Amino acid sequence: MAHAHAHHHHDHGAEEASDRRVLGTIALNGLLTVAQVIGGALSGSVSLVADALHNLNDAMALVIVYVARRISRRAPDRRRTFGYRRAQVIGAMINLVALGVVGLFLAYESLLRFLEPRAVDGWTMIVLAGIALVVDVGTVLLLLGMRKGSVNLRAAFVHNLTDALASLAVLAGGVAILSLGWTWVDPALSLAIVAYILWQVAAMLPETVRVLMQSAPEGLDLDEVASAIASVEGARSVHHLHAWLLDEERAALEAHVVIDRSDAPRLDRITAAVRSVLRERFGIAHATLELEFPDTADADGHDTGLVASDCCEPA
Repeated sequence: MAHAHAHHHHDHGAEEASDRRVLGTIALNGLLTVAQVIGGALSGSVSLVADALHNLNDAMALVIVYVARRISRRAPDRRRTFGYRRAQVIGAMINLVALGVVGLFLAYESLLRFLEPRAVDGWTMIVLAGIALVVDVGTVLLLLGMRKGSVNLRAAFVHNLTDALASLAVLAGGVAILSLGWTWVDPALSLAIVAYILWQVAAMLPETVRVLMQSAPEGLDLDEVASAIASVEGARSVHHLHAWLLDEERAALEAHVVIDRSDAPRLDRITAAVRSVLRERFGIAHATLELEFPDTADADGHDTGLVASDCCEPA
């Protein structure tokens, strides 16, 4: 028991340390955004403003990450019986939608700049892009060990990695403008940054939507699940099978399992065997199983059978 107590304090301490890292990255990105917006306005560089808005979005995303992480640790209660862990998925959806809107706005501004070219100060671009690169690399290193198990933090990590690449691109653009006078490089770089932003949104959004829409886990074959349940000794068939994602890591399942009346004394063993199959073969640890007899189910398979549930216990 003492070991479990110590483990709980270790986890809590690790989470607090992670929260401090997130707050540190918020501060870094906030300061960098202010510097880049000022520098972009003074230099006339749309790619610098694009990078600044991307950094601002990352800073706001990290604020949402921080708040969602705090909320997600709350214990289940009477109104949120599954707990609050899905708060991080909601935060990810907000972040990705906001990032998509920012990307479309920057694409519009970049295309206008092609039609109406403006003079760009290459030195301001180089200096601020160099500072941004240092901050972005620092942010990536802070988030490096935290990105597993959270689409929110993975999004933040990838965004800041993207920022580092974008800063390199802006740095190269400043050199090209100074040495070759290629002002068209600036909006072209901005469009490249936008394309990468939108590609990241398109890659991460489906995962978030799957959780919010209570979709079955990716790669889970429900026909295979049904066959595995029906193969358990004592289980004749299965119907009304539903599986859905509680959050990024946990899935839940409910099913009606038909058994013979003669197997009623073995109900606990049949239920335990079905749960074992679900856990070991499919990684589903939360299941609600309704055991019913063939002669009591109606035409639609509905029944007031015996329910064995563990789906709503705290993780």
